[in-house]
Amino acid sequence: MVSKALVVGAYQRKAEEIARLGVDLVVLTPPAWRDRRGSQRMRPVHTEGYTLRAIPIRGNGNFHFHYYPTLGKELRSVAPDVLHFDEEPYNLATWLALRLTARAGIPATFFTWQNLYRRYPLPFSAFERANYRAARVAIAGNQDAAAVLRRKGFSGEVAVIPQFGVDPAVFTPAAAAPRPADGRPLHIGYAGGLLPEKGIADLLHACAALRGEWRLALAGEGDELSALQPLAGVLGIRDRVTFVGRIESTDMPAFHRGLDALVLPSHTTSTWKEQFGRVLIEAMACATPVVGSDSGEIPHVIGAAGLIYPERDCAALAAQLQLLLDEPRRRAELGGAGRRRVLAHFTMAQIAAQTVAVYRRMAGVA
Repeated sequence: MVSKALVVGAYQRKAEEIARLGVDLVVLTPPAWRDRRGSQRMRPVHTEGYTLRAIPIRGNGNFHFHYYPTLGKELRSVAPDVLHFDEEPYNLATWLALRLTARAGIPATFFTWQNLYRRYPLPFSAFERANYRAARVAIAGNQDAAAVLRRKGFSGEVAVIPQFGVDPAVFTPAAAAPRPADGRPLHIGYAGGLLPEKGIADLLHACAALRGEWRLALAGEGDELSALQPLAGVLGIRDRVTFVGRIESTDMPAFHRGLDALVLPSHTTSTWKEQFGRVLIEAMACATPVVGSDSGEIPHVIGAAGLIYPERDCAALAAQLQLLLDEPRRRAELGGAGRRRVLAHFTMAQIAAQTVAVYRRMAGVA
């Protein structure tokens, strides 16, 4: 498996679960990955039962044009039965990787989150068409992404599997639920990129409209930080808002357990809509109630185990948060429902088992 996502320590649990199912697994990552949220170095955290190794990358931070110059040598050394290239089909890195596997006769699959139908200019459209021909199986992170693949002409098998689940033994509920009736403020949180499309300004406006005591923690980095900090001041809530910065993936369970509600207020744009919202299942596994906009995959992830509101509707978001502030019992009910939903659908072990089933079909041993 080649995956820049696995620079994140918590995500490496998926690799451990794959190895536990009898797969002789080698995971290759870049030494670090940069994007609009900042830079994250590869941090080995979960490494039991498989090989995790960093390899050189060129074009780090360039989503479309990055690639791995030593991948050919790595493939000759490992001689895999299948290659899982954890990257979009319209990117240079995927095209180069699937050319190498085609020459070597190695079955390969790619992963896509792209849930908007978009026509790409050259050379990306050429990369995409070539990769559709080269891969007999594609893994889509959500149903909309699978539909996009079909609409664009991919004729192979499409397996709909989220990229990552959560480990419910790590993301666990707090030992004792907080008692909101004590006059304790409602602790609201957001975690992820501080980016315009994440709708965090809506969350600030919604919090400013709440009646009663509350605190807001914003965890993450990104381009929007310079706009959000003064906005909190303009709204008169700067003393209730904490900008936490980036939190290590291994510290996220404690962050979620310290919240009374986790909000994902994403906006759909012409080029993006929420593709999954992993932070939601992290919070749900910790029995933290979640509130999400109706952008993209969010309603399908939350189901009936949280609260949904129309994206960009700050008043509706405020109403959902006010409900949680006023009704502690409702918070407890939603927290329990969220934990049960994760156990039923979104554990790392379940995602790994579905992924290994794809590998076996690709290798002809299913």
